Amino acid sequence: MKIKTGNTLLQVLRTEINLNVRSKTFWIYSALFGVFVAVMFATGITESQVVGFVGLSRLMITFIQVSMVILPVYVLISTVRSVVGDRENGVLEYLLSLPISFPSFYWAKFLGRFFVIYVPVFLAFTGAALWGLVKGLDVPWDLFVLYSVLLAVMVFFFLGLSMYLSSVTKSQEMAMSTAFIIWLFLVAFMDILLIGLLLKWRISPEPVIWTALLNPLQVFRTGSLILFDPKLTVMGPVSYYILDTMSRSAFIAYAVLYPLVTGGIFAWLGHRYFKNHDVV
Repeated sequence: MKIKTGNTLLQVLRTEINLNVRSKTFWIYSALFGVFVAVMFATGITESQVVGFVGLSRLMITFIQVSMVILPVYVLISTVRSVVGDRENGVLEYLLSLPISFPSFYWAKFLGRFFVIYVPVFLAFTGAALWGLVKGLDVPWDLFVLYSVLLAVMVFFFLGLSMYLSSVTKSQEMAMSTAFIIWLFLVAFMDILLIGLLLKWRISPEPVIWTALLNPLQVFRTGSLILFDPKLTVMGPVSYYILDTMSRSAFIAYAVLYPLVTGGIFAWLGHRYFKNHDVV
């Protein structure tokens, strides 16, 4: 009997989304961003001005900086146990005894996690924009679109990394430990390690800057800033080198494509390992 991969993918995806939506964790996570937006409006953040950012632009830059801290951690913690957890609990062996193909199971997990992680963030931000319209604030819709895309590729990258780790690790503890170490490395790599190397070895700053821009977190951080501050004044002298090397449009394209391609490669490698090895 021939299994239609497309049909099974949609069925498993629907089941995955339903299971996540019924969990308390999903609603707590969704409420977190909704409450955060409400608090920012209540505290008058749209009426303050920092480095030229005011109104909804001020709210956006604050929201994306907070999201850059919360989202990667949440994606890693909630996703890195998905495949390995099902394998340890015996759920995976039972599911794969049904007429479900390996690709359908894996990509349904991936797409389902993307939906339940990204949609609440997008709805919170959309609600902020609509409430801004009600309050008579100017909504920078071009920045709204770019901001939404940047958040989507950030979720996509860490989701691809998490699915890869979940496929290749042998236990949930190992998956969680590896994800935590990678997160700490990316955070430290963003400033502390590179500045230390620059001072100790007295190397040229250009290689350090380009090495930093291989770090997805640094790409997100710089990309979010360049959306609202085309001259990157808050980054100091580094901004001159970046903007002299590539235009604002080119860097925004890099900030979108680099995490998207890298996350896709991790997701594909995880799928390849999952399909070709003994997963039960």
